[in-house]
Amino acid sequence: MRAHPVFGDSLMAGLLLLADLASLASGWSNVAGTTLVLVGAVLIVPVVFRRRHPLGSSYAILFGGVLQLLTHGDLRTGLPIRMADFALAVALYTVVAYVGRRQGLVYAIWLALGTFVWALWPMGAGTEAAFMVFVIAVVFGFSWAMGEFVGARRAYNRELEQRLKLLETERDQQARIAVGEERSRIARELHDVVAHAVSVMVVQADGAGYAIRSNPDLAEAAVRTIADTGRQALTELRRLLGVLRSEDQSGTQWVPQPDAGDLHELTENCRAAGLPVRLETAGDLSALPAGLGLGVYRIVQEALTNTLKHAGAGATATVRVAQAGDRVEVEVADDGFGTPHDLVAVSGGNGLIGMRERAGVLGGTLEAGPNPGGGWRVRAVLPLVPS
Repeated sequence: MRAHPVFGDSLMAGLLLLADLASLASGWSNVAGTTLVLVGAVLIVPVVFRRRHPLGSSYAILFGGVLQLLTHGDLRTGLPIRMADFALAVALYTVVAYVGRRQGLVYAIWLALGTFVWALWPMGAGTEAAFMVFVIAVVFGFSWAMGEFVGARRAYNRELEQRLKLLETERDQQARIAVGEERSRIARELHDVVAHAVSVMVVQADGAGYAIRSNPDLAEAAVRTIADTGRQALTELRRLLGVLRSEDQSGTQWVPQPDAGDLHELTENCRAAGLPVRLETAGDLSALPAGLGLGVYRIVQEALTNTLKHAGAGATATVRVAQAGDRVEVEVADDGFGTPHDLVAVSGGNGLIGMRERAGVLGGTLEAGPNPGGGWRVRAVLPLVPS
């Protein structure tokens, strides 16, 4: 857990104050007094607030340096530099790192003027004064360099955070676009299913009308077919109304859609593409409602497509589709390298989004993730009658 910035600055100010008092007690014992201690406090205390108010605290420290120069500028004995003076170096670093290079340059000019006045007035021109100016210049130069480095790191981190936020926004937008496209595709496919059912009802109704007097048994069978087809059409209409989001379907070409009975052809195509696939089915899949059969086919198709893309060379896949009671269970597993779940989530994973959206439209659930023994597994449970 990271410490609060004020706590760290308070600790630094406290250590600096203790060191300053120790230096006064040892080196300036002949001139130490209340005024000297108070001036040191003016220099050190603003350090506590340097990150919350970088510019204000830095100029408060500069005021403490000017106050020291005015009150004790004529000292010629003892230590020429006290520990509290290092607060000026901390202030220069703070301005450069947290405010900016331009403000740091202005602050450095004020420090340079104060340093030359301090060196020439109490000490006089000479070797000692030149040496002290050099030492102070080195300290301030190091503070400037550290401020530049930390400021650059802060700017880099801010830019990195902004880019990450932009990437997250783009990822969310891509996910929403993928969901919209998949729902539009589902709506077009279900439209074909419902249109087929209505066409069957119309044909059967016409046939029943012609045969009602000459062949009552045939007319009765046609009426039963109409009733069964109407029930299936109502089920598909409920699913259709749940996913219709786009009103612009102009220019769409309606084509016959596959169902669960076409899984054999799908697996044969995958084998021809180089992916060994074993298909296991249970139950009467040909009797599934058209929309449900189409959903099963699309989930298996997308899962096998992902296996072809990510499983790697030499991988094999197993497709299991079983009707158990009032639901259909679909499982597609492979033994390849797989694709980490986090990578799918970050990169967009439009195929996974489409499968989940399709399963949700059909009233079911879908799980996708790595197999414990290696590879990747997709499992969907779809009810025969949506809730």
